[in-house]
Amino acid sequence: MKIGLLTSGGDCQALNAAMRGVVKGLANNVDNLEVYGFFDGYKGLIYGNYRLLTSNDFSGILTRGGTILGSSRQPFKMMRIPDENGLDKVEAMKSNYYKLNLDCLVILGGNGTQKTANLLREEGLNIIHLPKTIDNDIYGTDVTFGFYSAINVACDAIDCIHTTAASHNRVFIVEVMGHKVGWLTLYAGVASGADIILLPEIPYDDDKIIDAIKKRQKAGKGFTILAVAEGAISKKDAKLSKKELKKKLEEEPYPSVSYKIAEMITQKTGAEARVTVPGHTQRGGSPCPYDRALCTRLGSAAAQAIIDKDFGNMIAIINDKTKRVPLEDVAGKLKMVDPECQMIKEAKRIGISFGD
Repeated sequence: MKIGLLTSGGDCQALNAAMRGVVKGLANNVDNLEVYGFFDGYKGLIYGNYRLLTSNDFSGILTRGGTILGSSRQPFKMMRIPDENGLDKVEAMKSNYYKLNLDCLVILGGNGTQKTANLLREEGLNIIHLPKTIDNDIYGTDVTFGFYSAINVACDAIDCIHTTAASHNRVFIVEVMGHKVGWLTLYAGVASGADIILLPEIPYDDDKIIDAIKKRQKAGKGFTILAVAEGAISKKDAKLSKKELKKKLEEEPYPSVSYKIAEMITQKTGAEARVTVPGHTQRGGSPCPYDRALCTRLGSAAAQAIIDKDFGNMIAIINDKTKRVPLEDVAGKLKMVDPECQMIKEAKRIGISFGD
C-alpha cells in the first residue's frame, strides 16, 4: 500500500500527532506500507517535492508541535489559475499522485485546505481529510485538533494579564486569534474569567462595553479584562458592505480592532487601556494531552477508512465518536458560534458582557 501525507495552511500543535496516528494505524495492519511525505503543503504536491518516509520519521513526534513536513498557504481560489510559468496546478497534483501510484492521499488542514481536498476528490483521487484548525470552525465535526491546545495558550496569556491588571487598576485587552469565528475567544475568555468577550458573530456596541466597565468600577473592581477576537466587529461596521468595510479599515490608523477599542475606552472612561496580542504563540508549542489523544484517534480512524477503501471523507468527532463525513457535504462551510447557544447564555448569566 502506498499513501501520501501533506499538511496545509497554518500550522498547529497536533499535526505531527495526527500523522503519527495514521501511519501507526496502517503499519500495524498492512503489509508492505510505503508513506510519501509532500513538503510545504499543496506546494509539494504541485511541484513534486516529496520523499519516502520511514518509521524513524514518526518516532518521538507525538508531543512535537508544528509539522515535520512543513506547510504553506495555497488559496483555493488560485488552484485553477496557472502559476507564473503557466503550470496547471490541478493537473500537476494529479500527475504526482499517479506518478507515485498512491492508494490514498491524506490531507491535514483547515477550511481552505478542505476545499482543495474536495476538488481533488472530484478529480478522481482517493482522499482522506483530517480537520485541523485552532479556530474550531470546520463544519461537520464537534472539534478540530489544535483547538484545545490553542485554548491553553490563550488562557495562559489572559491569566498572566489578570495579575498585572489588578495591580495597576487598568483595562486590559487580550486579542485572540479568529478572523471569522469566535470559538477560541469564547472558550478562552470564559475559562480565564474575562469580563467582556467580543466575537465576530456578535457585533458590539461601544456604549455596552463602557457600561460593563463602569458597572465593575461602581462595584469597586478597578480593572477589567476583555477577550477580543481579531475579527470582532462593531454594530456600525457590521452594516457596511465588504467593500466599504475594507476601505474603512485601510483608512483607520489602528493595527487591529483591539487598539481601536482601547482608544475608545480611554476616551470615554479616562481609564488606561492596554492591548496584548499573543498572536502566533497560540499555534505553537506542544499539543495538550487532549489533542494528542484526539489525533491518535483521528489518525487511527483514518487508517481504517483507507483499509476499507472508503475514500472522499473527512474523519470527524461527533458525540465523542469518530465518524466518516463525506467531503462533498462539508467543504466550503463554516461552523459559526450561535449567539443564542447555551454557552453564551450561561456566560451572560454570570455577568460576562458580549458588548451587545
